[in-house]
Amino acid sequence: MPRLSEVIAELDALWPPERAEQWDAVGTVCGDPDAPVRRVLFAVDPVRAVADEAVALGADLLVTHHPLYLRGTTTVAAGHFKGRVVHTLIKHDVALHVAHTNADTADPGVSDALAAVLGLRPVAPLVPATGLGRICELDEPETLRAFAERAARALPATAQGIRTAGDPDALVRRVAVSGGSGDSLFDAVRAAAVDAFLTADLRHHPASEAVQHTGLGLVDAAHWATEQPWCDLAARQLAEISDRRGWDLEVQVSTAVTDPWSHHSASSAHLDTGAPN
Repeated sequence: MPRLSEVIAELDALWPPERAEQWDAVGTVCGDPDAPVRRVLFAVDPVRAVADEAVALGADLLVTHHPLYLRGTTTVAAGHFKGRVVHTLIKHDVALHVAHTNADTADPGVSDALAAVLGLRPVAPLVPATGLGRICELDEPETLRAFAERAARALPATAQGIRTAGDPDALVRRVAVSGGSGDSLFDAVRAAAVDAFLTADLRHHPASEAVQHTGLGLVDAAHWATEQPWCDLAARQLAEISDRRGWDLEVQVSTAVTDPWSHHSASSAHLDTGAPN
């Protein structure tokens, strides 16, 4: 069995920590570098349900996309849920490692995994300077409505589902995708001359301006749903490394749905006009 430090070295080669944004908090949160690793679990969020799943699995290493302590802390006391996660993991000898924006900008990375489950063909990064997001092409043009339905079928189910803005009958040939929150990327999306943009966490004003000014089709999915496909990609990457190194690791992806939204109630006054406002 490899030591934790050996596995982390391979993960850092996949997602170099120096490629993370300066504000980010990536790398190993807890774990003994000399501890042996046999089972690895991948997940989006380092929440209590995922920590409990790692313990139940007998995992030696939990790899998450989102950081546990993004803004730092002065305590890991178990009275807070984040401290409880740390206590749970350390008590059961489970290491925690984070690959966040360094996985977003990797090739392949989060947006490549998103494009793959959607059946899209990436042709270029959306933001070439960082490698963030992907510009993709469809094999055959389809309407924005059909593209949104494609996303609804392909992505993990969430209470939010898929929201769409723009003319539902407009044809989509070229799209931009970015896993996670994407409305800071509208300048790059406009420059890419795409027909639609699929991402998460779109806010009212940026979305309204994008639709009104450019006629861009928007497909807004749940944040967790756009990043969950990366877990499958990352697990396959580590499994391939394990085979090559003769490590015989057991690599799994979390089954926990950690999207924070648990229920959706449609408005009783909802009116679908079938066209943009």
